[in-house]
Amino acid sequence: MSEDTGGNEDLGGMDTKTFAPGEVIFREGQPAQDEAYLVHRGRVEVHRLIDGTQTLLNTLSKGDLLGEVALFREGPHSVTATALEDVTLLVIRASRLEAMVQTNPRLALELIRQLAAMASGAPRTGR
Repeated sequence: MSEDTGGNEDLGGMDTKTFAPGEVIFREGQPAQDEAYLVHRGRVEVHRLIDGTQTLLNTLSKGDLLGEVALFREGPHSVTATALEDVTLLVIRASRLEAMVQTNPRLALELIRQLAAMASGAPRTGR
């Protein structure tokens, strides 16, 4: 994993993290580090240990949020996220995500939809 502290003009000065194929972004049970991610490039597989078996829950792509569940419930990650190919993630600090949700009703609704789909066991659809 490599980090860029925001010197990239294309990404509005946001911090990024990059991962190689097969690299684990975070593991189920790991602390959330007070940040979520927006997939900027590549695809990410999301797995959860169910009855002793790693189960694929979803494949995320550009525009999908990752790690937001752990932030909103202020707990450890409930899934393991792995780069399926070269991945670039935009880092969204918890305070920034909260401010974005408070000022953008459409974003808030989309997050509610994603969280409801995850709670019901339905897969989220990548964009």
